[in-house]
Amino acid sequence: MTTIITNRKARRDYQIIETFEAGIELKGTEVKSLRRKRGNLADAFARIDNGEVLLCNLHISPYEFGNISNHDPLRTRKLLLHKSQIKKLFGQISLKGYSLIPLKLYFKKGMVKVELAVGKGKTQFDKRETIKKKDALRQMQHAKKITSRK
Repeated sequence: MTTIITNRKARRDYQIIETFEAGIELKGTEVKSLRRKRGNLADAFARIDNGEVLLCNLHISPYEFGNISNHDPLRTRKLLLHKSQIKKLFGQISLKGYSLIPLKLYFKKGMVKVELAVGKGKTQFDKRETIKKKDALRQMQHAKKITSRK
């Protein structure tokens, strides 16, 4: 499994409830561009329309060596999931405050996959709490490292 791009903001801004692996419908030049790691997940999100899961605002740069048939960088792409998974996702995101966030794109057996998560948006207070916990853990590890040297 080779990671192409990750959404670093997602884990900071959202509390991740559950993750899913989904295939993604791409054109040839998009795959070639992703092999060169030319993509951005920062503003990407997913939504469910007419029983299909669509990935929006995923930016895949046009392939430099492509021709006239190059793709639109911000086009909406269809995610490939089973019907039961789509129903489960729809039930989870129908609750207030929950949304679908792509966490990362990666290659698995030559195919591009998306790790999709159901997340609940964190408030400013929650973000501060997470930062405080990480700082405290880092300080404890640092103190433990110093005492082990003596």
